[in-house]
Amino acid sequence: MKPILTLLMLVWLGLMAPVQAAGIWVTTPYTPAKVVFEFYLDNPQKIGSALYWVRSLMNPLQEAPYNYSPEDLSIVVVIHGNEIVAVAKKNEAKYQDAVDRMRYYASLGVKFKVCGQAAADFGYRVEDFQDFIEVVPNAITELAYWQQQGYALIVPKILEKTIDIESIR
Repeated sequence: MKPILTLLMLVWLGLMAPVQAAGIWVTTPYTPAKVVFEFYLDNPQKIGSALYWVRSLMNPLQEAPYNYSPEDLSIVVVIHGNEIVAVAKKNEAKYQDAVDRMRYYASLGVKFKVCGQAAADFGYRVEDFQDFIEVVPNAITELAYWQQQGYALIVPKILEKTIDIESIR
């Protein structure tokens, strides 16, 4: 009889245990973005990863339920680190994928600006850059300007991936 009572008690306790709640999907009421990205990278090869941050901002806003067109978004990218070499015309072949992506984003209205002081440090002149690049006097001053115009600042953090997702999932 004790084993039956024990079994009944365990079944009853199992039925009374709370059900674990699950996460819920929330549709934040996003408005068209006004964003300035600061690219200041230690390795020019990281520009591809930094451009994914631009894509990650744009794609959700262009999909349902938001359905904003690229013209609704106002995005500026300020370049002033070692990635500056990726937008120099003489290096186009080496950074072709990134250049193609930036040219595509520029066709959607994204503005790409290079720091004039950094350009001078690298020995570049205005005519050395791709045709979608605007050279500005100074990156820090440019970032402050866009923030004063109400733009949110996003600084991509590009890390070296040392652990694969499957091993920590």
